[in-house]
Amino acid sequence: MTKEYKTITEIAGPLIFLEKTEPVGYGELVHINLPDGTTKRGQVLDTSTDVVAVQVFEGTGGLNEESGVVFSGETIKLPVSKDMLGRILSGAGEPLDGGPRIVPEDRVDVNGASMNPYSRMPPEDFIQTGISTIDGTNTLVRGQKLPIFSGSGLPHNEIALQIARQAKVPGSDEPFAVVFAAMGITNEEAQYFMEDFEKTGALERAVVFLNLADDPAVERIITPRMALTAAEYLAYEHDMHVLVILTDITNYCEALRQMGAAREEVPGRRGYPGYMYTDLASLYERAGVIKGLKGSVTQFSILTMPGDDITHPIPDLSGYITEGQIVVSRELHMKGIYPPINVLPSLSRLMNSGIGEGKTRDDHKAVSDQMYAGYAEGRDLRGLVAIVGKEALSERDQKILEFADLFEDRFVRQARDEDRSIEDTLQVGWDILSELPEALLTRIDNKYIEKYHPAHKSN
Repeated sequence: MTKEYKTITEIAGPLIFLEKTEPVGYGELVHINLPDGTTKRGQVLDTSTDVVAVQVFEGTGGLNEESGVVFSGETIKLPVSKDMLGRILSGAGEPLDGGPRIVPEDRVDVNGASMNPYSRMPPEDFIQTGISTIDGTNTLVRGQKLPIFSGSGLPHNEIALQIARQAKVPGSDEPFAVVFAAMGITNEEAQYFMEDFEKTGALERAVVFLNLADDPAVERIITPRMALTAAEYLAYEHDMHVLVILTDITNYCEALRQMGAAREEVPGRRGYPGYMYTDLASLYERAGVIKGLKGSVTQFSILTMPGDDITHPIPDLSGYITEGQIVVSRELHMKGIYPPINVLPSLSRLMNSGIGEGKTRDDHKAVSDQMYAGYAEGRDLRGLVAIVGKEALSERDQKILEFADLFEDRFVRQARDEDRSIEDTLQVGWDILSELPEALLTRIDNKYIEKYHPAHKSN
């Protein structure tokens, strides 16, 4: 027989505290019966011999000491099915698209199972996003976790949607899906996301979770776990290759800080919980490829850096866990360049595993290195020009300076619906490199110059 406890001693923000309960498990699902007959859901956040702390998903409005609490004996589970594809759900997994509830093939714990490091396969398969600054110079590899570091007011949501529409493994007919989770977004943003998915047809192969800004902060902590659980199910039960896009991790961390304050925890850096590194790792580390299984989970996590500060705890900790970062530049955005991705501070640590002959093209690494070197030097020369003027530069330096402008205008700049293949991206790279004297192409082997350089191909 299920026991109902009416031993609430305190209500603090989204938390309630109970006394005199029998032993309950951490993370256990809770049903709270209000005096008016309605029911709310919660989760055990902390448990001891004397007090149990429960976080309430729908907020604590209407709760009082007469409310009854029932412990279910199980953790939060997501009903999963292949029919999730094409659906738009709330952050708690409830339908938002007017469709019926999902008939589950299974119910899976949203916290996931730990991935044995020995079982991980080294990521090595190239994923084409259609965005040159990612595919060409910061390549995404299947099974990788690669965050996008952005700032408020920058078009990271547009970039996320473009990746969701365009991502594919070229030359492969293996099933590919996208799981898109938005946390703490406005109603306007939610409508924008839903319209874009439906208008472009990307929804057919996508599962969308939307947690709105006016939804309880507690639900925001569950949303990415719901999304990753759906991704793992599609990947490991239905052999699909799944790209997970999480936006915005900063809103998730703010919810963590709010929960920590309600629990009166000792804060860490800038008020965030001391366990935030571990908590973020529990999300990021759910990406990967497992030996013996056909499917894979790849992650793009988008976070807005408060004050554009890359040393802020959220991007700082994320950088330690993930395999690189894509940095969105306010300077490029102010120039009207889309997507405003700055390749210089960006990095994909697994890029070399996913490019080269048989994967992208044999000249990929050399072209990427040469463009990076030329653009870095050109950016430095801009600072020099501001001091001494362009006329003071040597002819060589003027060519490098012009290359930096060409790189931004032709390689970085793309239309919002432009889906460049890796061949198109490398061709654009060769076209702008051909504006430099061949003597300056010191990072490209002569065999590649003879094979791909426009001056030689026309002969």
